[in-house]
Amino acid sequence: MKEAYQLPATGFVRVADIIKVIPVGKSTWWAGVKEGRFPQPVKLSTRTTAWRVEDIRAWMEEKANKSLGENSRAK
Repeated sequence: MKEAYQLPATGFVRVADIIKVIPVGKSTWWAGVKEGRFPQPVKLSTRTTAWRVEDIRAWMEEKANKSLGENSRAK
């Protein structure tokens, strides 16, 4: 069985690593970034784009908290 990917504690991650954790496709991720639904990337060089792990974790936590809040109101 393949081991689940986990985000590192700190640093930068590329889109290929993000979509291992967040269940969306690559083009959906980029569209969401463009629309402001997902965190903005950091340009590390002319051909390298990455995201701060802290930004990804904060986005995930925000979504989880929002989901928990909606579930508690539905009861």
